[in-house]
Amino acid sequence: MASSGIPFDTAALMSVVLEGILYGFSLLMFVGTIWSLTYKQHVRNINRPIVIVAILLLLLSTAHIVVSIIRVEDGLVKYRDTYPGGPIAFFADITQETYTIKHALYLLQTLLADGIVIYRCYVVWRSIRVAILPGILWCSVAATGATAVYGVSHSASTTSIFAKDLVSWIMAFFVSTIAANVLGSGLTAYRIWAIERNIATVRASTKGTMMPIVRVLMDAAVLYSMALIAVLICFLCSNNGEYVIVDMAMPIISIAFYMVLIRIAINRRHNYLSTVETTVIMEQGDLQTYPMKPVEVHVPRFTGSDSTSAYEMGNEH
Repeated sequence: MASSGIPFDTAALMSVVLEGILYGFSLLMFVGTIWSLTYKQHVRNINRPIVIVAILLLLLSTAHIVVSIIRVEDGLVKYRDTYPGGPIAFFADITQETYTIKHALYLLQTLLADGIVIYRCYVVWRSIRVAILPGILWCSVAATGATAVYGVSHSASTTSIFAKDLVSWIMAFFVSTIAANVLGSGLTAYRIWAIERNIATVRASTKGTMMPIVRVLMDAAVLYSMALIAVLICFLCSNNGEYVIVDMAMPIISIAFYMVLIRIAINRRHNYLSTVETTVIMEQGDLQTYPMKPVEVHVPRFTGSDSTSAYEMGNEH
């Protein structure tokens, strides 16, 4: 399958520049995320799993842009005059080791981000049944992505990402990750919105609300989903722009995760408190109200430590 669009060497140079810009934003947001998680917090109160996930996302993004820079340097400088066909042929060759490493890192980043989305969905709903379909999609992402990377690294008959023996696996990978992200984020946002609607009937003050969390969850999901859809469209059209957008997706994943955590931190800094009647959350998530003396509670935390952790596990692919 012949490719079209911008030349491969132009795409490689453009991708590393745009990825570098987005990586700078993600780095700043990482600093803000760590600050929001640790500011005025005792060491034992810091949510270590979330910190570890944030660091892993940063490490994968950093490794990816480093490999991208090495690949550009190899194609435009090191092997410019020695590789048969020049830089264009070099960047078109998917059997290059740097190409395989880049896409293996992208696969790991995608699996980590989708896993966060699904875990958050499971904790918010407190039901394994709700997470079954997103979990199946995550397994599909892992299987199709690993097969595609393996096919690229062991390909001896093709040097094009648009070859027929790779197209089906790559398409299945992108469709699976888009579906997992949209479904997991949608279910999580719906659950939070439903709880907010129910508790609004017993809230004595309107100052406390979780709707900003719903909005930022959807914003993060839309950001990442639109990037993936753009990749899929370019791939279906056999357009070389696919190389550029895939590289840009690496820092976008991190940005989508960090923006949720920072939004939650802003809510906490503003100290959204409201006076509500004592509310008991039943095991199934139903609300029962008892006529007791009003007490002050922190609305974003009313579902307990598990739900708070779920809100904080905010990547949106």
